[in-house]
Amino acid sequence: MMVFEDKTAEIAERSSERMHFRTKPHVKRAIQRAAALSGVDDSVFTMNAAYKAAIETISTHERTMLQPADYEAFFAALDNPAPPAPALQKIARRYHERYSGQ
Repeated sequence: MMVFEDKTAEIAERSSERMHFRTKPHVKRAIQRAAALSGVDDSVFTMNAAYKAAIETISTHERTMLQPADYEAFFAALDNPAPPAPALQKIARRYHERYSGQ
């Protein structure tokens, strides 16, 4: 049997915010049953499940996982960048001419 771990209890903040949502009776019963089996009330269970999903979603969107071939190509491009395109060289020259004399 798995022991329930309340991840939200570790956060050193006062619980001052409210969230309101409606759900289907079947979903509510499942949450209440799972909470009872875990030994916590349905609010704690629901908050922990939502918090865990939120952290995983944020983590997934904040990092990029590369396949080995993509990893090699990415770091090869960083190690050996392509030369700047002629249009970029022209803009850099114009910028240098305009602002280096000041």
